[in-house]
Amino acid sequence: MAKPHTTPAQPQSHGLAWRFCANLGPGLITGAADDDPSGISTYSVAGATYGYAFLWTAILSFPLMAAVQLMCARLGMVTGRGLGGAIRLRYSVWVLWPACLLLIVANVFNIGADLGGMADSMQMVTGIHSYYWTPFFAVLITALLIWTSYGLIARVFKWLTLVLFAYVVTAFLAKPDWTAVFHGTLVPHVEWTRSYLAVLVGILGTTISPYLFFWQASSEVEEDRKHGKATVAQRRGSTNLELLIAKEDVLTGMFFSNLVMFFIILTTAATLHAHGVQNIETAKQASEALRPLAGSGAYWLFTLGLVGTGMLGVPVLAGSCAYGIAEAASWKGDSLSRKPGGAPGFYLVIAGAMVVGLALDFAGFNAVKMLFWSAVVNGVLAPPLVILVVLLTSDKKVMGTRVNSRGMKLLGWTCAALMTAAALALLVT
Repeated sequence: MAKPHTTPAQPQSHGLAWRFCANLGPGLITGAADDDPSGISTYSVAGATYGYAFLWTAILSFPLMAAVQLMCARLGMVTGRGLGGAIRLRYSVWVLWPACLLLIVANVFNIGADLGGMADSMQMVTGIHSYYWTPFFAVLITALLIWTSYGLIARVFKWLTLVLFAYVVTAFLAKPDWTAVFHGTLVPHVEWTRSYLAVLVGILGTTISPYLFFWQASSEVEEDRKHGKATVAQRRGSTNLELLIAKEDVLTGMFFSNLVMFFIILTTAATLHAHGVQNIETAKQASEALRPLAGSGAYWLFTLGLVGTGMLGVPVLAGSCAYGIAEAASWKGDSLSRKPGGAPGFYLVIAGAMVVGLALDFAGFNAVKMLFWSAVVNGVLAPPLVILVVLLTSDKKVMGTRVNSRGMKLLGWTCAALMTAAALALLVT
């Protein structure tokens, strides 16, 4: 019989709000990591190019991404394994390794784009060339992942999510047209053009990204390891209370992620698009254009927020690569909770992902274009992984009695169908 999880007792003297905040963890971090420099650039392009026309996508994507991430969280909690491990046990290597390949391609491209975006932002702030900042951030993030514990990383990441509020504040500094905002939010606008579809696929790809699926499931497993459950048998199984706490955590993280996405599109629409600045390719250009239009406060918040989100997003990208490969290859216990000496392969994958991402920047690939197109790559590669997640979490052999409800399956298949249709439409145009 599987051993149920145990939820740490909360002090009775604390109120509901304290307990709610204390229970936030993997879901909140995953949601915040979703708004990485690539995502911010994609949202900035959407707002600058099409004004308020893409605001409705924040409403559309929230239930879809929340459903997929909740499936991943439940998969990790119920099986005691990450997504790679679950795929390995249920399907053949012909399914497992192509899935991991999709993850690695999307992540390495995304890492290179994010490092380049962070470096460009620091060049604007300090005047020091981005050529020096790119390896600085790569080495700093790799060192943090290798020489700190998962518990410390989780605590730091939890506080780092506060940097995203910079974009909410910036939106109000921009003084938007609220009538147009409500119209763009509630009335979907679609154009059958390559430019529009590329932005749509980019938005879906940067909100519903492959690396988030692997990270969510594995971080739930890490939470169990943190509480002393070292073996799969100890981790397998979940109580109703634990699943409820995970649901609140994931929904909060995904809502926070989409809220920030909404306000970034709103900010760039109210400033750049409204003043005819529509041909931008990155958040760096958005930051530079914001200074004369919305003041230095908006400029500094937008620019420094980009660096902060990179410090949150890039470790998740590299970490999810390592989790996916370690679980697929059945490297027993390899995770961020172990020291490098005890999990050399795991940390080698992290270092390798960072090195290749860094190489993309130094190979002459334009970081400007990489930020946006990395989101498009995610949008094209995500649908097959969404399908795998839905199949696994609907399978009684994997989940037992904790299989998806009809509503969850409907949201999962809708997400896969919508992302596939958008990607095919982009290829057709």
